[in-house]
Amino acid sequence: MNVAISSRTPQQALAALLDRYAPARLLLIGASEFPALSAFKEAHPDSVVAHAAPGALPADLAGQRFDLALVVDCLEHLPKRDGLNLLGGIRNLNASRIAVVADLSACGWQETDFYSLALQASERFQRDDQVLTLFTYDLLDYKQVPDWLNSRFWANPENFGKYWW
Repeated sequence: MNVAISSRTPQQALAALLDRYAPARLLLIGASEFPALSAFKEAHPDSVVAHAAPGALPADLAGQRFDLALVVDCLEHLPKRDGLNLLGGIRNLNASRIAVVADLSACGWQETDFYSLALQASERFQRDDQVLTLFTYDLLDYKQVPDWLNSRFWANPENFGKYWW
């Protein structure tokens, strides 16, 4: 799936994500903070922002749940196997929403690696020769409820919800 180059900058896209979800508990995994996060912290002083360096989550953060996890300037500093374990663990245990900004050529990943973790390519940003891609995951939008999954398609719809056998 090809995503067109966005007219926004990565900072604007991350600021829009932070504004949209306004997380009370935010996990940032990356080498450094970024301007959009600083602006968010000023606008939401009561939000808890936890920061972890690239790599496995520290034990104190690994046992916590967050509203949103941002992975920025991280995968480029990790072996691919460690990055897969990190993103899969965060998705399964720590956050129901994830946003990852990655330079695919610098980190050696393919788009399909993100798709295998149920992340979607949301936006692509280009400056000179560098291309960054924003991948997102939201558990609530992950899968649409199929139309057939309701009582109308049961063998005996009048018994739906009445009997447990």
